[in-house]
Amino acid sequence: MLTEPLLRVENLVKHFAGRRVLDGISFEVAPGEVLGLVGESGSGKSTTARCVARLTEPDQGRVTLAGRDVLAAGRRELRAIRRDMQMVFQDPYSSLNPRMTVAALIEEPLAVHRLEADRRRRRDRAAELLELVGMSAAHLDRHPRSFSGGQRQRISIARALAVGPRLLICDEPVSSLDVSVQAQVLNLLGDLRRRLGLSILFIAHDLAVVYYLCDRVAVLENGALVEIGTREQVYGSPSHPYTRSLLDAVPVPDPAVERARRSDR
Repeated sequence: MLTEPLLRVENLVKHFAGRRVLDGISFEVAPGEVLGLVGESGSGKSTTARCVARLTEPDQGRVTLAGRDVLAAGRRELRAIRRDMQMVFQDPYSSLNPRMTVAALIEEPLAVHRLEADRRRRRDRAAELLELVGMSAAHLDRHPRSFSGGQRQRISIARALAVGPRLLICDEPVSSLDVSVQAQVLNLLGDLRRRLGLSILFIAHDLAVVYYLCDRVAVLENGALVEIGTREQVYGSPSHPYTRSLLDAVPVPDPAVERARRSDR
């Protein structure tokens, strides 16, 4: 029996200033799957993510999460949906309120969604989440400025996990980090995916990063979805000229796939 997709996006359209920036985007994310959304700057990746999370209202289309209509949801239903769908943003320096402690940042979603009224239990939960992302409860009373970029992104991930989401939307979450730190955060996301059964919609422009983490890959060009397939299909035998041009510019970190790609030309 086939598993129903957790996230289904159908014919998503968005205009900005009279320009069509999303042109009928459709894709699905299965339970426990990591789908990579790739393309050059301006291809519509972040707009897609924001429309899926309903941080930006699309002009047309349908988004369902576990069968619930995200775009038609009223305020109360949307709050419930957002417990299952959380975002991790690109810049950990601006996505965390510098005036709040780590404890307050992670506890805030628990209070907003009324998941835990007891302050001590909220703090205990914040400590558990910090440890889950590879940090220490000793960091709870410090402010974001005390941490490196990689540590801030771990705090952002802990905050996103506080409400127990089924889907993480990660919008270029490692692009502002050093290469060595990128690998650590990618390993963390892969581990969380396995331990928690998370689905992840992973937006990136770095094809090597996407290859490392994702099961399937969707390629955007000028707001249109031009190719989608398994990681091996897209990297080994790309069917669209735009995908081939992206891959030609970046070495693939798997010798077998690299050989297959070159022999297919």
